[in-house]
Amino acid sequence: MLTEGLVAAGHHVTLFATADSITTAALRATTSSGWSEDAAIDAKVAECLHIASVFERAGEFDIIHNGFDFLPLTYSDLVTTPVVTTIHGFSSERIVPVYERYDRHPNLHYAATIHHGIDIDEFAIHPNPGDHLLFFGRIHPDKGTADAIEVARRCGRRLDIAGIVQDEEYFRNEVAPHIDGQHVRYLGPVDAAARAEVLGGAHALLHLIDFDEPFGYSVVEAMACGTPVIANSRGSMGELISHGVTGFLVDDIDSAVAAVAAAGDLDRRRIAEFAADRFTIATMIDKYVKVYRDVLADRK
Repeated sequence: MLTEGLVAAGHHVTLFATADSITTAALRATTSSGWSEDAAIDAKVAECLHIASVFERAGEFDIIHNGFDFLPLTYSDLVTTPVVTTIHGFSSERIVPVYERYDRHPNLHYAATIHHGIDIDEFAIHPNPGDHLLFFGRIHPDKGTADAIEVARRCGRRLDIAGIVQDEEYFRNEVAPHIDGQHVRYLGPVDAAARAEVLGGAHALLHLIDFDEPFGYSVVEAMACGTPVIANSRGSMGELISHGVTGFLVDDIDSAVAAVAAAGDLDRRRIAEFAADRFTIATMIDKYVKVYRDVLADRK
């Protein structure tokens, strides 16, 4: 969305991605597809070739925008082209020394906090939302799937679970035993075509994360459908959710249970309007362009 938005705004963009990517930008690729989709591709080799291909052409660009985590930062001092890095989260404290040397951590200077934009037109208020609750995301301890099951059980409501299984052991021990097709249903991964129906049809989204999540796509997408979000008050949740307006920030299972009933009193149209005002692609593009211009101005 960032790439396509920049192109639409008249900027000249080269996208370094897999060869099967669909884009209006100039596409440069060093591998045919994502290595998770082709076992014959060596991930480390593909990573190295991918990153090198960008920096070998650094002189062609005003800005290199890195969304590829910490490895490209190790090339950044080898070129004069400024590098803007979007930090989507720290996968491990072990990678922090790279950011401390080449970029930033909590005690370092950030250029901006820019929330991801979504295509608001892909979402709409559901005409007849149900009484059930929804978990939408990776099935992993960090995401709180088991806590969502417990909240739904205590509320006497069905829970629909949508998403990929990222932690097989967690799914097998903490989630699968509760799936019965009646009280707890597992929908599997949900594609873009069905996303609005699944998100919009729920009484509320349960986002009971157990880590400081830097952003939550499902949180914003649910709100774009007018669906209230009940989330643990960690990470960026306080930036995304207006407590008592678009959902509730909670601290434990007890407060999440209490919030489920209260969610029914929230105005779904107001929730959707809140999301449409704050999380558009155009807003994201404008903020990134400002960062690019500020960085370039600082170099003069």
